[in-house]
Amino acid sequence: MIDLHGKVALVTGAGGGLGRAHALLLARHGAKVAVNDLGAGAETVAEEIRTAGGQAMALTCAVDDADAVQAMVAAIEAQWGGVDLLVNNAGILRDKSFAKMPLDDFRQVLDVHVMGAVHCTQAVWNGMRQRGYGRIVLTTSCSGLFGNFGQANYAAAKMALVGLMQTLGIEGAKYGIRVNCLAPLAATRMMQGILPEEQLAHFRPELVSPAVLALVAEDAPNRAILCAGAGSFELAFIGLTQGIHLGPTASAEAILARWAELADRHDSLLPEQGFDQARHELRKAGFSDAT
Repeated sequence: MIDLHGKVALVTGAGGGLGRAHALLLARHGAKVAVNDLGAGAETVAEEIRTAGGQAMALTCAVDDADAVQAMVAAIEAQWGGVDLLVNNAGILRDKSFAKMPLDDFRQVLDVHVMGAVHCTQAVWNGMRQRGYGRIVLTTSCSGLFGNFGQANYAAAKMALVGLMQTLGIEGAKYGIRVNCLAPLAATRMMQGILPEEQLAHFRPELVSPAVLALVAEDAPNRAILCAGAGSFELAFIGLTQGIHLGPTASAEAILARWAELADRHDSLLPEQGFDQARHELRKAGFSDAT
């Protein structure tokens, strides 16, 4: 059984839905949980945890307010010594087709999802580095990974978090910090109206939370994109086809003429970092010792 006794967790957007389910499960496994949200739900969830015998505090602030986030983390550190586990769950929707979407709606979604996660992660980052331990979960989405009509703002924000995760996972590894993404599907208020009720019933938030527990465990992976919903779990990944090499004769016409070959996913690669693309291309150009 995963034991989180002695660990301090911060879960944002935890006043209901997925965040509440995450917070309750982490507390059941022994973590002290800082429950963040904008409204009274944070205290309600914190009280649920305390009633069940756990330790919790409620902290109300908007994650897109950098100063408020710094103050929130300072309050956690003052009482419990530091944040070991961060679950960036807070989010909003402002769905509309791109042609009709006000730029303010685009910016607000980016601010909450991307900058909110940045503010929270930066606030705990140096403490994790100093202690030589940290687990961070960033919440992405199938909308970001694969696209979804009417969610250009949300999809852009969620895919940005994958890029953030990839780089933070590289930078944090030598300090014992592991960073992963969760792509959840759950019947929360953000999902209402998207699926019929009989299908939504299978997407209970508590069926996603085991994925969070796995990603904050001692032996958690690093730089994974874990999808979860209705009790099922999958890994998403960003790969690179073997592609083609055209050399100095490269042309747009040649690219299109050989598109099927270029797109062939047989023996596709899973780069460890961005420069692996350059290494792959150098090897195809004849530099067999490309490093």
